Amino acid sequence: MSDEDKTTGPDQSGPDGKVSTTPAIDDPEVRVVGTRTGMFGTRGTGDTSGFGGLVAPVVFPGAAARPFGGWYDEVADALEPALSAPWHVVVHRKEITFHVRREDLVAVMRLLRDDPKLRFELSTGVSGVHYPDDTGAELHVVYHLLSMTHNRRVRVEVSIPDADPHLPSTIAVYPTNDWHERETYDMFGVIFDGHPALTRIQMPDDWVGHPQRKDYPLGGIAVEYKGATVPPPDTRRSYA
Repeated sequence: MSDEDKTTGPDQSGPDGKVSTTPAIDDPEVRVVGTRTGMFGTRGTGDTSGFGGLVAPVVFPGAAARPFGGWYDEVADALEPALSAPWHVVVHRKEITFHVRREDLVAVMRLLRDDPKLRFELSTGVSGVHYPDDTGAELHVVYHLLSMTHNRRVRVEVSIPDADPHLPSTIAVYPTNDWHERETYDMFGVIFDGHPALTRIQMPDDWVGHPQRKDYPLGGIAVEYKGATVPPPDTRRSYA
């Protein structure tokens, strides 16, 4: 899944080539939602790479201010009547993301598809991201849209709480999202209300848990059908 851990980058360029400075971590417009310690989930003596000593903040880039630059403002102007507060726009690494409420999601997607000035005809995927420390918005779902008419790309992002992981299905607007929503449900546990067949697509139907969540255990899970087990990474070999 894409859109993992949105750390700051070298620039924040718009489609017109205008570059603004990437905000520092202590910038009030930047939100720190957690800390990443190490990599790959390793703990203790199982890590000989040195990555286990890494400590890095999980940072969300701040909301952009108008003018966003180029055609970004045209898209924002067209969407604004369909949006209810709160919503905001992030322009980061030459890409634009519209953060909207789940109640507005289907209307926004339909407008992006149907407005002749926008014409985002294709949804190329639905991505899930799990931020366990982003209290009240632990699950993020990201929609990647392409306008073949205008050769433009945008993202639409929705944040929902782990305690209420429901979103309206968008396949009535973008039928290609059918299997993508099933995968996001399978891997992250997001429930897409109105989906005609929201079943697992990769894991067995009776599998417990959602493997791409960051609280999911690494290894040590019985392999289906064979009865074998894979031990957790930090117990496979001792480096003491």
